[in-house]
Amino acid sequence: MASRFVSFPQSIACFSPELSFNTWNLRFLSEAQYSSVQGFRFPRTRGRTLLCSGSNSHSWNVPVLSSNEVVERLKLAGEGRQFMAMYSSVVGGITTDPAAMVLPLDDHMVHRGHGVFDTAMIINGYLYELDQHLDRILRSASMSKIPLPFDRETIRKILIQTVSVSGCRYGSLRYWLSAGPGDFLLSPSQCPKPALYAIVYEKDFTIDRKGVKVVTSSIPIKPPEFATVKSVNYLPNALSQMEAEAKGAFAGIWVDNDGFIAEGPNMNVAFVVNGGKELVMPRFDNVLSGCTAKRTLTLAEQLVSKGMLKSVRVVDMTVDDGKKADEMMLLGSGVLVKPVIQWDDELIADGKEGPIANALLDLLLEDMSSGPPSVRVLVPY
Repeated sequence: MASRFVSFPQSIACFSPELSFNTWNLRFLSEAQYSSVQGFRFPRTRGRTLLCSGSNSHSWNVPVLSSNEVVERLKLAGEGRQFMAMYSSVVGGITTDPAAMVLPLDDHMVHRGHGVFDTAMIINGYLYELDQHLDRILRSASMSKIPLPFDRETIRKILIQTVSVSGCRYGSLRYWLSAGPGDFLLSPSQCPKPALYAIVYEKDFTIDRKGVKVVTSSIPIKPPEFATVKSVNYLPNALSQMEAEAKGAFAGIWVDNDGFIAEGPNMNVAFVVNGGKELVMPRFDNVLSGCTAKRTLTLAEQLVSKGMLKSVRVVDMTVDDGKKADEMMLLGSGVLVKPVIQWDDELIADGKEGPIANALLDLLLEDMSSGPPSVRVLVPY
């Protein structure tokens, strides 16, 4: 039996008033050679096709697919993507088939943004700062009033097992806690239970020490109640990044309502001041507490012991203070330590990468490859 197709005039997307049920002609077509969706050419489906057409001579076919055909098309659409394993509490297990790595559309994280997430790097078969990131997602879930589907230790074991099944030794583990599937209402009161999802994907960790340009973001910053939660509501972050890229910059920098430097769209910022002898970072009170940034602050004490720095502090900083710094850098799991050599139209110092950013990157890389058990969890493949 062939798949059915539903075909509408082009104007149906706008619900044209001239289009009504009485103007549609329904007929069955015996076969369809192929259907092209989003650039993919799919094989001929097997069975009848339902065609709906109006006065407009142009019509298009929407296939009505069987579950097997959906899986077949998802496999084609996912070709080339390095998704290696996914866990879903909805199905209660792990899959290594990218076509099965799906979410329920009625999950409140999908249609209401009621979810939180976090990420841990996989470095040579170790999860870097898993426990620190896990603690943060649990705090985010609590602040978002999302109950846990399992206790902390069970979640931790599920995440480690998902990486183990994936076989990935260099990549990322990203995971979400959601209010869960249930309905399309605003309140999650009818959701039977919260959900946990996790996915493992390969990532290139090639290190680029070249300095970048940043710009002051014009996108309104999130209020502290939301900025300190790592939720899936990243629209301001995405718009800030898009704005920066449109201006030829690497990232945008947010400034809070008091005029103090806040953070980037998905990274923290730090500065070297006082003649290159003091590392300072904006306070975490009103921004997301970055795990990589906090670890870098700890590692920076080694530079104090070596005499490269005199002190490491967390302080309020104005934009003017930041632009006059001896060095500026971005900190985060996606960039590690990234030197900034220009902010808006002003060079940072002499416009070259500085020695402290370079030294901090070396310390972080060493920590990722041979740090203590508190930051490196061995994956039992």
